[in-house]
Amino acid sequence: MSLLVIGTVALDSVKTPFGEAESVLGGSATYFSVSASYFTSVRLSAVIGEDFPKEHMDVFNKHKINTDGLVTLPGETFRWKGSYGYDLNTANTLETHLNVLMEFKPKLTKEMANCPFVFLGNIDPDIQIEVIDQLKNRKFVALDSMNFWIANKPEELKKAIAMVDMVVINETEAREFTGTPSLVKAAKEIGKMGPKAVIIKQGEYGSISWFKGEVFSAPAFLLEDVYDPTGAGDSFAGGVMGYLAKRGEVNKNSLRQAMIVGSAMASYNVESFSLDKLTSLEFNDVVNRYNEIKRTTIFEDLK
Repeated sequence: MSLLVIGTVALDSVKTPFGEAESVLGGSATYFSVSASYFTSVRLSAVIGEDFPKEHMDVFNKHKINTDGLVTLPGETFRWKGSYGYDLNTANTLETHLNVLMEFKPKLTKEMANCPFVFLGNIDPDIQIEVIDQLKNRKFVALDSMNFWIANKPEELKKAIAMVDMVVINETEAREFTGTPSLVKAAKEIGKMGPKAVIIKQGEYGSISWFKGEVFSAPAFLLEDVYDPTGAGDSFAGGVMGYLAKRGEVNKNSLRQAMIVGSAMASYNVESFSLDKLTSLEFNDVVNRYNEIKRTTIFEDLK
């Protein structure tokens, strides 16, 4: 089934202990879309400026991502500059220039409004609500958020959460939002707000989910080399939602499989800067990594 994503397309500048990159393709919706494209057809809604390079558009075209909803406005594209230390789970934001993102008001086309699977990136919760109100054929809607909205628009975020089927959020944000250090309790508290499923991302430690009262822990893939964790959480979410859209159903088993798929996609993402590795995969690469994650976590019952 088709999948719609609303989020950001950006130009990123990133420095890690293992290298750096200037003005490379980034943004939550970008990583999400490319990751999800390995499993289903994707429609992208975002905004870019007049400075957006043509070669970056080629990435969307390569992955057959529908960009009818990618609007170009006068001005510069959203830009983010950050760095990572040896703790690659924590990004240090050095500069943020919203630019044309400040003018972003998604207006869904008929085709976009009829997408059954929808993912709302970590944009303003008021915009998330506006998008939800435009949906005509929704089957499963998920959203992400970030600490800025948790701190500045908590009530609007709660309203948006009550309108969706799943929340995908990282562990720091989950603890801040619910005021509890326990991720299991945090997931349950978010679940009480309305969604049937909650996924909490834990970076290199994997993720946990709460689905209809049951908790599941998904491991991350154990890598020897990590170069750039930017977009890993978005690649994870793209793998999750792309696989669920491919299956066309969301239940305990499909969600657990989707989380392992997400782990596989995130692991490929961090092996290079920007989307260099994520855009060069074959589907069998994803299958092989999924199976490797499964192999390293199987064990016998204790007797």
